[in-house]
Amino acid sequence: MREEGAGAGSDASRRSLGEVLSTGSRSFSFELFPPKTDDGERALWQTIRDLQGLSPSLISVTYGAGGSTRDRTVRIVGGIAAEPALTPLAHLTCVGASREEVRAVVDEFAAAGVRAILALRGDPPGGPGSAWVQHQDGFAHADELVEFIASMGNFSIGVAAFPEGHPESANLADDAVVLARKQDAGAEFAITQFFFDARDYERLVRDAAGHGCTMPILPGLLPVTNVAQIERFAALSGAAFPADLAARFALVKDDPDAVHSLGVEVAAELGQKLLEMGAPGLHFYTLNRSASTLEVCEALGLGAR
Repeated sequence: MREEGAGAGSDASRRSLGEVLSTGSRSFSFELFPPKTDDGERALWQTIRDLQGLSPSLISVTYGAGGSTRDRTVRIVGGIAAEPALTPLAHLTCVGASREEVRAVVDEFAAAGVRAILALRGDPPGGPGSAWVQHQDGFAHADELVEFIASMGNFSIGVAAFPEGHPESANLADDAVVLARKQDAGAEFAITQFFFDARDYERLVRDAAGHGCTMPILPGLLPVTNVAQIERFAALSGAAFPADLAARFALVKDDPDAVHSLGVEVAAELGQKLLEMGAPGLHFYTLNRSASTLEVCEALGLGAR
């Protein structure tokens, strides 16, 4: 299994992502989504080249609702897998999919050289707030998907975690139990939804550990470069956009450059707090753009390792 993100050509190439993220060395990683056009895909590869200098431990690629981006996702993660110094993490959801359909996608990932999968239940087809409907021959929960993938071969399996609670959870305690259940099913690491308060991450890690969940949990950061867009994302994901942050951005909302600069500053502040808390690294939601992520990493004093 090739996992060069934490030192290409070293023993990392023989370790799973879970092992790489547990070494104590800070891990930096990035999420991308498959563009809808060929021009967008070419721009995506420029973003990957821009970020490659940070020696990311992994680059994750999302999987569209109901497999709508399946072909592009497979092509992109396969291209990343072909790069000697990069490790792809392929997202996989089970929305509207049978077990055999999921098996076929996992086989495609494996054939493309992918050995790490982020196993997600996925959002209800009707969008946040609508009812989840399980495929009659599919999976009801992410832990079932994790167990299924683990039975198919030697994959590093990651899962999602929610510092502010999953939108469908009754309470935060239930979320910690679910995360531990995912680990028991075979997950090696978790990546959180984006959030803005480091205390939420600290509580998540503490509560998860209380239920025996000891796998590394990467906090997800989304630098604010467009206030309206972030507010929309936060509403969809259930993440809170704190009033104090909203007030800071309100002061510069009519100046795009000032919003961008403040967004980088706020993300760097949060990243620093998380690293000081002992987070194993940072996972950036890039929205397929490299500039703000590179600026945050520079502000944190991070570079090629």
